[in-house]
This record gives sequence, C-alpha cells and structure tokens, in this order.
Amino acid sequence: MQKTRKAILNILRESGQATIDQLSAALELTPVTIRHHVEILRNEELIEEPMPIRRQTRGRPQHVYKLTAQAARHYPDSYLKFADITLLEIREQVGAETVDAIMRGVARRMVADLPAAPPDEMVSERLDRAVAFLNQKGYAARWELTPQGHVLHTANCPYQGLAQKNCCEPCVMDLALMTELLGVTPQRIDWIVSGGQMCSYRIPTSDTTD
Repeated sequence: MQKTRKAILNILRESGQATIDQLSAALELTPVTIRHHVEILRNEELIEEPMPIRRQTRGRPQHVYKLTAQAARHYPDSYLKFADITLLEIREQVGAETVDAIMRGVARRMVADLPAAPPDEMVSERLDRAVAFLNQKGYAARWELTPQGHVLHTANCPYQGLAQKNCCEPCVMDLALMTELLGVTPQRIDWIVSGGQMCSYRIPTSDTTD
C-alpha cells in the first residue's frame, strides 16, 4: 500500500478516529493531500463515511473518519497464531488420525445447511453449485471439462498460511469439503502447498459429456 495511505490507516487504528486537520498535522501534509488519500481509502472501503462534529470555533464543518471492519485485513492479528497453536496441541494430544477425523467433521458442518442435491443432478450442475459455495468462502473456484474429465480448480486457499505451518490439516478438510459438495471423493492433481499455482481436483466419473 502507498506509504501515506498506510500511515493514515495506522493513525486511525491507534486513535480510533481523526479529522482531516488532525491527520494533516500528524503527517505534516496539506489537508488537500490528506483528503485525496482519504477518498482513495474510502473508495477501497477501508474508511467509513465521515461523521460531522461540532466545531468550537468558526470555519468549515469538521468531520471525523474511522476505519471500517474490512481495514483489519491490513494488520497482523493473533487468529492465525491461535489456530496454528491449537492445531499443534490437538495433534499432540490426540494424534494425526483423530485430527484428520476432526477436519472431516469440520467439512461436514460447513455444508450442513446446504440443500440436498437432486438425485438426477448432472455433474456440471453439481460443479456449478460447488463453485458457487466455494466462491462465497473465498476459494476463487472454477471448473472445466478436460479430456481426462471434469476438473475443479481453486486458485485461492483461505487457509494457506495455516496449511503451510500445520502439515496440511486444512488440506484434509478441503478434500473432505470437496467430497461433501460433489458426492464423490475427487483426486487432487495439483496443490498450492506443494508449489502448484492452484489446488485442482479431478472428478471421478465415466461421463464427461454433461
């Protein structure tokens, strides 16, 4: 992120809120320059709509600016560390086999509220439903029909940092999730953790026409 905009976010994070004049004084930049950067951050949905405040002296109305919840992604937090330590502790307490069973249970819970698939659903329709669900979860998913059959791709791993630290427990969950969504256990043919550009799964089916 551009240096000035990052500094603005840091000030708002530390202080909770600030006016253009306060940001201008803190960064030793003109109010015009600060407004320019603030507008960019608002367009990126990192700063909320300004709230008017009452001035003690005459002059232009003052407004305060605050961060949006979305802005939190620009700051390190303890969630990844907590999840990392938790998985390590669970693995030591109960063993890898039980951890894998837990991950498969997590996958079942993730899809528990989805409607049941129609009994006559075609593979392409099933994949469309799977892709829609996965994209809601941030997987950047798509599927294609190849000479080898239907292949489901996920270009983004929402748990990539955790997977790289934890011997791929999240990857066990991912494979179980694909199985729950597709009704069959797919074959993983590419893997982000092992250096692939994406995670790819071949769907076992003899019918590649739908």
